[in-house]
Amino acid sequence: MISITNNSYYLSGLAKINIPVNANWTQQGVSIAGGHGNGNGTNQLYWPHGIFVDDDQTVVIVDHMYHRIIQWKNGHTTNGQIVAGGKGLGNGSNRLDYPTDVLIDEETDSLIICDRGNKRVVRWSRCSGTTQGEILIDNIDCFGIAMDEQRYLYASDVGKWEVRRYQLGEKNGTLVVVAGGNGKGAKLNQLNDPYYLFVDRQQNVYVADYKNHRVMKWTKGEKEGLWSLEETVWGMLRHSCRILMDSLLIR
Repeated sequence: MISITNNSYYLSGLAKINIPVNANWTQQGVSIAGGHGNGNGTNQLYWPHGIFVDDDQTVVIVDHMYHRIIQWKNGHTTNGQIVAGGKGLGNGSNRLDYPTDVLIDEETDSLIICDRGNKRVVRWSRCSGTTQGEILIDNIDCFGIAMDEQRYLYASDVGKWEVRRYQLGEKNGTLVVVAGGNGKGAKLNQLNDPYYLFVDRQQNVYVADYKNHRVMKWTKGEKEGLWSLEETVWGMLRHSCRILMDSLLIR
């Protein structure tokens, strides 16, 4: 189940919405997706992973175990709509295999999906009637994706312990390593299972470094990262996965 509070502010992509320092939060949330047990109904989710919210508060969710992406429009809390996958596990252009993350590319009105089981990043049009996607990046053990204001796409590669940047729109786009890439480890120039990402307006990359129990910040152009959040108490960041940043913190 995914819930929000009545006064909550969504953070999507580049954290376009500010959260006031003195914001007050209600004590009870409102269910906006799922909440009917695990299952493959359009009112259910099973192990949801990535989530993205666009400007009109449409929520797009990775339904990991059912190999699909489900969309909930603002105010429509009973049933979602399958917008990618949902045909069962597979590697065809109309299927997904344990996807882990999703974002909306507003310029092309499409979904970009980390199709991890198929080791690829794919794009699905949001136009009605779309039944299959296209491959953007192949041969990548992707877990998390993010996009900056210049429409560079960032993808974490768990198998190579690195984060790479890709220029959308280039037919043969070049992948550039922007974090890690020095083998598995806990040094400042290494990562160990990089999961989800956040990229700020200065193209600094924040990485949830899962097995190192830390969140790392890679300043643009640097060869080493900095501890953005560190495990100071055992277990505090033991399962650090998702990163959401308030724009007040990244100005």
